[in-house]
Amino acid sequence: MSNPSKPVIGIIGGSGLYQMDGLTDVSWRKVSSPFGEPSDELCFGMFEGQQVVFLPRHGRGHRLPPSELNFRANIDALKRSGVTDILSLSAVGSLREDLPPGTFVVVDQFIDRTFARQKSFFGTGCVAHVSMAHPVCKRMGDAVMAAGEGMDITLRRGGTYLVMEGPQFSSLAESELYRSWKCDVIGMTNMPEAKLAREAEICYATVAMVTDFDCWHPGHDAVTVEQVVSVLLANADKARALIKRVVPRLGGQQGPCKHGCQTCLDTALITAPEAREPAVLQRLEAVAGRVLRR
Repeated sequence: MSNPSKPVIGIIGGSGLYQMDGLTDVSWRKVSSPFGEPSDELCFGMFEGQQVVFLPRHGRGHRLPPSELNFRANIDALKRSGVTDILSLSAVGSLREDLPPGTFVVVDQFIDRTFARQKSFFGTGCVAHVSMAHPVCKRMGDAVMAAGEGMDITLRRGGTYLVMEGPQFSSLAESELYRSWKCDVIGMTNMPEAKLAREAEICYATVAMVTDFDCWHPGHDAVTVEQVVSVLLANADKARALIKRVVPRLGGQQGPCKHGCQTCLDTALITAPEAREPAVLQRLEAVAGRVLRR
């Protein structure tokens, strides 16, 4: 694991973003996890002197659907690789007229409507409850917004991401329900990813990249797969450019996160030390070893 005093930036690439350009000293490595197999090997490299670890969320070639992603293995593998900050890129649909395709939204809230996924590293043998009141790192959001200044990107700060199970898209009734909840974008992948990053004490931020309007929009039926893919690819190019500007900013921020992302387990463990199961503790070593070894 890397020097904890120096940031290691993790990038999780969503649909259309399966590799990161501009890295030097690149190596793809298999990282084993007690929670199973991550989506793919992890890409280790350097960018302007900053260590970066890239993971294609769906695997190279987009092999894995949202409901079959091993989110726990992905986050655990990134933690084992020394990652301190995760920037997540996700393709989403828009639930608002003023967030058209091509818009990037720096999300600050989630509504989790998934139901078929393992959502915690903890459980029987070692129970923990982390706060998700503010599910993303403000410091990282600030860095993304600053990096986007002057770029050819429509970048919006703040928004609620409705995470659905999928892989099917919403019914019209569901889409209208989510709009009535004041949700801004809809996708299938950022939960339980954000929850697990919090449990692993990793700073986390999401850039949600709009590819299309959800089915609520009157013009939705006129959208073709080719048009969506075209926007997806254009978004991926802009995302790579944004990442290259964000990474140096995140790398220059030394010391623990002032928002408490990296110390949230200090007040989360509830199982008494003498009641904790050794096998469970061993599995949690990378995620929670900092507090479990006390």
